[in-house]
Amino acid sequence: MSVPFYSRALQKKLLKASKGKQKIKLVFGPRQSGKSTLLYHHIVNSGNTMVVNLQDRRQRRRYEVDDGLLIRELEAEQKVSAVFIDEIQKVPALLDDVQYLYDKKPGRYRFYLTGSSARQLKRRSANLLPGRVHDLLLSPVMQAEQRDSVLLPVGMPTGRRFPRRRIEDYLIYGNLPGLYHESRASWNETLSSYAELYIENEIRQENIVNNIVAFQKFLKLAALESGRFVNFTKLARAIGVAVNTLRNFYQVLEDTYVGVHILPFAGGRKRITKAARFLFFDLGVRHVLAEALDAGGIFEQWVLAELYYRCRFHGRNYRLSTWRTASGAEVDAILETPKELIPIEIKWTDSPSRADARHVETFMDLNEKKSKKGYVICRAPRKQKLTQRTTVLPWDKF
Repeated sequence: MSVPFYSRALQKKLLKASKGKQKIKLVFGPRQSGKSTLLYHHIVNSGNTMVVNLQDRRQRRRYEVDDGLLIRELEAEQKVSAVFIDEIQKVPALLDDVQYLYDKKPGRYRFYLTGSSARQLKRRSANLLPGRVHDLLLSPVMQAEQRDSVLLPVGMPTGRRFPRRRIEDYLIYGNLPGLYHESRASWNETLSSYAELYIENEIRQENIVNNIVAFQKFLKLAALESGRFVNFTKLARAIGVAVNTLRNFYQVLEDTYVGVHILPFAGGRKRITKAARFLFFDLGVRHVLAEALDAGGIFEQWVLAELYYRCRFHGRNYRLSTWRTASGAEVDAILETPKELIPIEIKWTDSPSRADARHVETFMDLNEKKSKKGYVICRAPRKQKLTQRTTVLPWDKF
């Protein structure tokens, strides 16, 4: 039985022709977010594509030891019109060959590259193809890819959508696309294998960190602290490393797309705290690394991650931040768009009250020129007006 292909919002950007000279498409994202599946479906299956799979040790070794091999192979293949290189960070020197071919033969090839570690490219001083590339990010399955959304809809292409699930499934097992092709009985094992392989493949084998034992301790504590404001001094003391080492550990997770920082809102007149929140990219992976299913705050983390990836999808002019003042006022999320600021409170309740909108209203009062509406996202069954400016959005509608 063939495995169904579910449409992804990113395919529109992946297949969109550039104005003028066709840009190189570089798709980043965490392991098992569906990068290879997406490229194979839309690029490889269209024909006349050379595939370089750097996850295959034998292929990787060929390109590592033979400079210029890709150029010679393409010069000998007259029918090839597209080149797909999977996990480019494993042989970053290939980026020089890509640039050479892109510049020497403009328009001759369409290049599609994937990567799961920007850190490897940075550490090896890789050629990041300035001015020639469109960077794209593929996330786990977004709610906005499964149904219509109110906040920053992504405008899905035609095709089969990922089936919807119960809220409990999202919060316990996360949203890796591979789980949609498995029975529920295998989900725990798949997530455990993911966490184990991540440490083995991305950390130990690539020598990303020197002290793997300390990093493993860090992974568990970082997972337990996921969604909270990061206290670097406290966590560094608990792990037994320097603060700078801890900061580097967090940067490893960001560079490998396993975690994201939600930075504090930078505008406004009121004095705010500067601490950032850190989230794991997927709740299922977070629970396995934490070795615990902590019910507190996971709904909030799930909504924040969804909004973060919607912002990333829409581009550099969209940003997700958090707001907390020195006096104790706090709003879980601020959606910053080119035209407005949208404060959002996230509550597990199914019976929201006007009190839940209190700090949303405070934020709008302080930023009245750009902030005209706010939301409370919760488990209420239907949309409702809490105040003149604040609307309740159900978890399966926002």
